[in-house]
Amino acid sequence: MLRYLVDTFWDEDVWLPPNTTWEDLAPGPDKPVVYNDHRHLLYPLPLAVVLIVLRHILEKYWFAPFGKSLGIKNTRPKKAPSNPKLELAYQTSPKIKHKQICALAKQLDMSERQVERWWRLRRSQDKPSTLVKFCENAWRCTFYLYNFSFGMFILWDKDWLWEIDNCYIGYPHQGLTNDVWWYYMISSAFYWSLTMSQFWDVRRKDFWQMFVHHLATIMLLSFSWVCNLHRIGTLVLLSHDCADIFLEAAKATKYAGYQRFCDCVFAVFTVLWIVTRLGIYPFYIIWSTVIRAPMLVPMFPAYYIFNSLLCLLLALHMVWTWLILQVAYKTIKAGQMEGDIRSSSSDISDSSHYSNHSTPNRVNNKKDT
Repeated sequence: MLRYLVDTFWDEDVWLPPNTTWEDLAPGPDKPVVYNDHRHLLYPLPLAVVLIVLRHILEKYWFAPFGKSLGIKNTRPKKAPSNPKLELAYQTSPKIKHKQICALAKQLDMSERQVERWWRLRRSQDKPSTLVKFCENAWRCTFYLYNFSFGMFILWDKDWLWEIDNCYIGYPHQGLTNDVWWYYMISSAFYWSLTMSQFWDVRRKDFWQMFVHHLATIMLLSFSWVCNLHRIGTLVLLSHDCADIFLEAAKATKYAGYQRFCDCVFAVFTVLWIVTRLGIYPFYIIWSTVIRAPMLVPMFPAYYIFNSLLCLLLALHMVWTWLILQVAYKTIKAGQMEGDIRSSSSDISDSSHYSNHSTPNRVNNKKDT
């Protein structure tokens, strides 16, 4: 029964172009090119653990001391007074409504204002310090800078970087080089590490949206790897890493107190985001997968799934772009960057709308990334 399910899942008619079998794409010394090995998709999992350990080391011995040298404090908010009943209610649900406040006030013989104040202090305790947030952004900025630089370095001499039709010409018998193999493995490991660490990192409003984003990216990388579509996959990775460097740098400089520099970096990020995520990505990459690919390669079911995942990321980009533009508008109007991209709220008075990648909340007053 298990064998039947496995064979059904890996049906060649679903995953591969017509007249192609798994045997044709199986790696081996007798093959004319080096094919992707689907078993290598397990390698990013231990690599993700390595990245998490590396991140911890860098944050502790490099980013934290550097942040402190910039004057960023590792102070924690004032603790809420000990109150077992309120603590129990808080552990049950950190969010609270006015009816619950009234009920707790009557039960504990406290005023509503006292309950609200305790709740606010208690929620503040769960917020990470500015130094912790700075370290997280510094790590991501460092990785995106490395990954984008590595991607440009290895793809510079690849013909498909300059002529996207080469992603499909000769498919699926396109050889895999060692540098592209490492690019895929490290990128996949990073998104696996983000998926794991998201549960103990700074809590954001867009927690589940980013969780879906990470899983969609991992699925895209896995799909393109299994189907030997690694060429177009490298272009997707390259176009996504570029703007993220400046996103994380803008947040880090905000925490460090370099407001003008933050505004400049944020402006560069906004332009790059629009150019790459709403320009190059849909009108060059997705256009090629939807329009050009069917002209050069016979279509198969897995390719449509691959395209669907690309479109899912585009939909997220469009929502995030609208929210980023709101932050940009407020920045221009106020004369400085007052919103944070991908913010997570904290106050009781904060509305319960859970927005996507960039919610315009006050950086200094709200818990953000």
